[in-house]
This record gives sequence, structure tokens and C-alpha cells, in this order.
Amino acid sequence: MSQQIPYYIGAHVSASGGVQNAPLNARQIGANAFALFTKNQRRWEAKPLDSKTIASFKKNCAALNLQPEQILPHDSYLINLGHPESEPLEKSRAAFLDEMQRCEQLGLVYLNFHPGSHLRKISEAECIARISESINLAVAQTQDVVAVIENTAGQGSNLGHSFEQLAAIIDGVDDKSRVGVCIDTCHMFAAGYDIRTQASCAEVFSEFERIVGFEYLKGMHLNDSKGGFNSRLDRHHSLGQGEIGLEVFRFIMSDDRFRGIPLVLETIDETIWADEIQLLRQFAAGEA
Repeated sequence: MSQQIPYYIGAHVSASGGVQNAPLNARQIGANAFALFTKNQRRWEAKPLDSKTIASFKKNCAALNLQPEQILPHDSYLINLGHPESEPLEKSRAAFLDEMQRCEQLGLVYLNFHPGSHLRKISEAECIARISESINLAVAQTQDVVAVIENTAGQGSNLGHSFEQLAAIIDGVDDKSRVGVCIDTCHMFAAGYDIRTQASCAEVFSEFERIVGFEYLKGMHLNDSKGGFNSRLDRHHSLGQGEIGLEVFRFIMSDDRFRGIPLVLETIDETIWADEIQLLRQFAAGEA
């Protein structure tokens, strides 16, 4: 009998002092997955990764038995791959390519990103086409790294808050093996997907399967929500302390479709991340 694929559970940890520290920070909270920024997420420019840093990152991951599929890097918050104006769009595309190349250098296979915003200057369809083309341009200049679109809460003019929008972006990507999705539970709930009960979770994820497809699910952000249902507020909370409750996390940790991808906490109190990871493991074992 073949061994079952494990659940990979972790958090978005600090890479302060260098990306090589991120896997060590993940180990301290008992994680077997993690997310990180490979550069300062609030600045356009970053010094290139040097060979010593790259080697140290790979060594630390290997020592902790962390494979690339267990790691979900996140790009800069400044990037807007659907920007309506040509100059900021080109700047965003150049920055996104740099982020993809940094992942390549580190031997990583995913780059998680927020799709983009039309800023009420172009249509939703035009913005989606720009996002898809931005992915195509980056994919053409890199190898192996999958561009992983994160669903949004639908705040402002941000796209990617519906399964239909995610599917439309994917539809415009030429190489489907190089695009995927990360589902954030807080964003999903804030965008109007009710995941407060086992029955509603089953319904919502059946809809995801029908419209997007689980073959595209490459990671998840596990967060409760400070904002209410369909509030369009991107405000994370600790597990069980917000408006969603714990049932969706029980659902995820008892469903084999969520095995083998990074399940990453971005909850607001990092002092209890180890406890939250343990709680998720208890859910997976049917102990809580």
C-alpha cells in the first residue's frame, strides 16, 4: 500500500536577515510548509540574490526535508499585472519577472501573487486579458516556476474575487502547466462564498471544481476573517476567532484534495502559529 501524501501546514514566516532564515523560522513553529517574501514586499527594487544566500537557503531546506512543493513564496504588494496604464504595467511586469527569476534561482516552483486591479479605468475583461498576458510574458522568460493566482476579497477594483474571474485569467494563459491558484479562506468568505458549515464548504468547493478545477489548486492561505460574510474586507483573524469559525478548517483537513500543497497561515497573532498548526494537525487526525 502506497504511503498517503501528507498535509503540508505552515505559516508566512519572516525572511529577515536573508531568505535562508525562512526555513529555520518555519522549523521553530513545527511547520512542514512555509511562505516567504524573497525581497522587501513594499519596495520595487531589491539587490540580487547572491550565490552564498541561494546555497544557504537550499541547504537549510534540505536539512529540514522541505521540498519546493512545500514552499509558497509571495511577490511584492506593489505589482499590478492588470494596470490600465502602460508605464506602471511595464514596471509591474518587470518586477514580476524578477520575482519569478528569484524563485528560479532558489529552486522553488511556485510564485503566489494578487492578480491585479483595473482602477476603474478599463473594463474587467480588458484587465483580465492584461493579467493573462503578463503571466504569459513571465512564463516565456522562465522555466518551471508556476504563477499562482491568489483569490482576492474583492475590495476596491481588485479582480480575482470570483471563481469565474480566476478561470478567465487561466483561460488566457498559453501554458496551463505554468499557472495555478491559491485560495485564501478569509478572502473567499469576504467575497461572498459561505464556508461556515460542512455543507456549505462542500457546495463551495464543488463550485470551485466545476469552474476552476482542483488540478489548478497549488496552495491555500488558512485565515479566519474579521470582516463579515460578503463584506469585501481583507482583514485576517486567528483561526476560530473571527466570523468564519472552525468548520472550514476541519473540512480542509479531512479532504484528500488538500493534501500535498502548502497550507499557509497568515493569521494575525504569530505567537500562536505553533498552536494553530497543531490544531490543524488534530483536525487531520480526527482528534478535534
